[in-house]
Amino acid sequence: MIVEAPELATLTGIRHAFFTREGGVSTGIYASLNGGTGSNDDREAVKANRRRMAAYLNVPPEHLLSLHQVHSPDCLIVDAPWPGERPKADAMATATPNLALAVASADCGPILFADTVAGVVGAAHSGWKGAFTGVIESTVRAMESLGSDRANIVAALGPTIGPHAYEVGQEFVTRFLESDEGYERFFRPAQREHHAFFDLPAFIGFRFEEAGIGRFVDLGLCTYSHEERFFSYRRSVHRGEPDYGRLISAIVLEG
Repeated sequence: MIVEAPELATLTGIRHAFFTREGGVSTGIYASLNGGTGSNDDREAVKANRRRMAAYLNVPPEHLLSLHQVHSPDCLIVDAPWPGERPKADAMATATPNLALAVASADCGPILFADTVAGVVGAAHSGWKGAFTGVIESTVRAMESLGSDRANIVAALGPTIGPHAYEVGQEFVTRFLESDEGYERFFRPAQREHHAFFDLPAFIGFRFEEAGIGRFVDLGLCTYSHEERFFSYRRSVHRGEPDYGRLISAIVLEG
């Protein structure tokens, strides 16, 4: 049902989980632990799945907080459950115990952050656009505003589309190279003309290296390649499926 990052699991005072697609009640293309409130899955099934996730993290269901993700660099500081609709952003940070910061993904990079010295945690949804425009750096700055020292931050990248499965067009490559020619190292040629494979996990790792945090780890799990464990947006597109489930990754400060 879950994957843990050993580097986070050994820290005291937090709980975390990169939930897989296993262990829920959804059926069909959403089978079975779909946590995506933005999917077209049965609402009650999604709620039941999220209750299971909240129970694992030892928080009330309403304390499992998700965002309306828009592929932005924006990070919110959170100190209570949302009073109404989910805000639009792609990352959160908190120093408040018993709030589970949760991000949804299905190929994009789910990143969990912890500074147990300061008692601050964060979570970010980082696809190529978020990584490119600064969602990682925004999350680190938000954690610093809560008293964190970036040298003490441990961050883990959960299940993400791997470099052998993320084929992109020339316009995508050009966008990166116009920003920095050195980004060429994150691409390799694809068989199709004017296409390339993009290494999103490596690019995320580079952004963490530039940010100067204490430790970053990539769990090396490809969403596209492991159908039995993970949802994948790109795999669903290749199969012509009408929708796809969402994986949930979450972290919480224990009270």
